[in-house]
Amino acid sequence: MIKVQEITKKELKQFVTFPFGLYKNCKYWVPPLIKDEIETLDPEKNPVFKNADATYYLAYKDNKIVGRIAVIINHLEVNEIGKKKIRFGWLDMIDDIEVTKALLEKVYEKGREHKLEYAEGPVGFSNMEKAGILTKGFNELNTMITWYHYPYYAEHFKKLDFQKQATWVEYQLTIPKEAFEKVKKFSRIIRERYKLHVIRFKHKKEILPYVDDMFGLLNNTYNTLQTFVPIQQYQIDYYKEKYFNFIHPDYITCIEDSDNKLIAFSIVMPSFSEALKKANGRLFPFGWFHILKAQKKNEKAAFYLIGIDPEYQGKGVTAIIFEEMQILFNAKGIETVETNPELIENTAVQLLWKDYNPIQHKERSTFKKDL
Repeated sequence: MIKVQEITKKELKQFVTFPFGLYKNCKYWVPPLIKDEIETLDPEKNPVFKNADATYYLAYKDNKIVGRIAVIINHLEVNEIGKKKIRFGWLDMIDDIEVTKALLEKVYEKGREHKLEYAEGPVGFSNMEKAGILTKGFNELNTMITWYHYPYYAEHFKKLDFQKQATWVEYQLTIPKEAFEKVKKFSRIIRERYKLHVIRFKHKKEILPYVDDMFGLLNNTYNTLQTFVPIQQYQIDYYKEKYFNFIHPDYITCIEDSDNKLIAFSIVMPSFSEALKKANGRLFPFGWFHILKAQKKNEKAAFYLIGIDPEYQGKGVTAIIFEEMQILFNAKGIETVETNPELIENTAVQLLWKDYNPIQHKERSTFKKDL
């Protein structure tokens, strides 16, 4: 018999660490940092709960934990955007469709209780967090900002009559030994035409004055996409603190116009996947060593965010970003780059990679069911 119970705060660590056992023998699963996960899910620590509610459940079978799920309501999404959606995330379970079914029943119950129209997941609290069940790329390490799943997850959803909602694709890019001549030429032309200049950073503290404007550009860049929920200032402050230790100033590119207004930026990071596997959920005593080592020496990087002011989209600003990236990658010895998940319909972004021998190596989707 399967029993699903809402957890207490004392059981939050059990909720967070359940996947560590489930994926113990999986060489592709990259564990999150346990402390960060607990803080993300704690209403007293994460300011997202100013506009969201979440309930966490564990599933038991034969007195053993066999699954988990978070049921989430984003009130900005429901009340201001008008999407009558109950979210679910942090879904993990053994390969038993009855366990999956029992966990999802809690999603349906909560959604109907709040008179919502459909359930969608797996997602986080907002569009700035992990989303989607892996449907391609099971022999690839996940990045720091994505989930890994066994193939049976997607199979369970199909059997339970869920429909794919949003789909994201990820690419692996090959970095040439030097920038393409056309990129360098176009970069120079665009800089001169629009009187743009690049901001380079030497120290982390120099980045902080630009962070709010970066998130403002993200809001303006992606507000037409289907998953968009506006990023609130309290979330910006929270993400600053959460990810600041992973940021390396060399990997940030900011572009300003002649009035010193930020019009574009990109954030790339060294790949932390191998380092996080070695850390196994903990920064101490040795996790930090692996993170710092990955920052300093790495043949692989991950492209996390790019934002361009709508006024400058389609005007070639990406040539400047790519030239700066090329200089950085060649200086750091980086040979391959993974893109962040991009919505499959966002062809404008995918066209940016066409000269870098892109290989679509992963795909993930959220699944939807009417209530």
